[in-house]
Amino acid sequence: SKQWQPFAFQSEAWEAIASGESGIVNAPTGCGKTFSVFLGAVIQYINEHPQRYQHQKNNGLQLLWVTPLRALAKDIARAMEEALAALSIPWKVAIRNGDTDVQERQRQKRNMPEVLVITPESLHLLLAQKDCSTTFKQLRIVAVDEWHELIGGKRGVLVELAISRLVSFARQHLPQGTHLQVWGISATIGNLQTAGDVLMAPLQPYGKCNWRLIKANIDKQIAVIPVIPDEIETYPWAGHLGIQLAHKVVPIIEASSTTLLFINTRGMSENWYQ
Repeated sequence: SKQWQPFAFQSEAWEAIASGESGIVNAPTGCGKTFSVFLGAVIQYINEHPQRYQHQKNNGLQLLWVTPLRALAKDIARAMEEALAALSIPWKVAIRNGDTDVQERQRQKRNMPEVLVITPESLHLLLAQKDCSTTFKQLRIVAVDEWHELIGGKRGVLVELAISRLVSFARQHLPQGTHLQVWGISATIGNLQTAGDVLMAPLQPYGKCNWRLIKANIDKQIAVIPVIPDEIETYPWAGHLGIQLAHKVVPIIEASSTTLLFINTRGMSENWYQ
């Protein structure tokens, strides 16, 4: 109804997910990597429940979306909710991180949403709870967003350990012939083969070591326009005083429909927001 057409890499990812494969999606920022995996999970669900997918509620956790960027969780969840509403699928999407209040955590515990957007740290807290295996007994897909941000660091190790645990739960609870699928998503990874091997390593003991690399063949045009102070000599070297450039950044924000600012401290981001 929206007259949208999928990119080739999105269609390829949907087919791979529907056939039960795991893999990595590598595509430029802003080209629909989220939909390449999220809609794959939705398509898989529709294929398995062709008559009831628009009516069946409380399906348990189907898709676990691990993201290192807590600030983008709401945007990810909103995009998912809009797609589900357009398809009339009564899935629930929830967020769980350090900012999630106690009441929402309790609601999730009583009735898990079909999609949970979570940070690596919050995932481990969830795994530490009593009878946690029942929380993940219907889980079909683990998507690791921004894998380039995680691999090689402590948070990446947290993700690898969590996937190992989730794979063991899946072997206990999922029906015969189905298994947990793992998908990595990234715009910038130098060695994709190594990145995929590391992410899929927990699947190897169960004979699922083969994985799919899906790359977008999109030539995204990027223009770099520097914004610098008028007098370099008087500009403080310490980055925490970058607010002095606000008068040059504000016109850019006002002239754009969407602007994303990267700021290196929480306090400074609040100053910029004000």
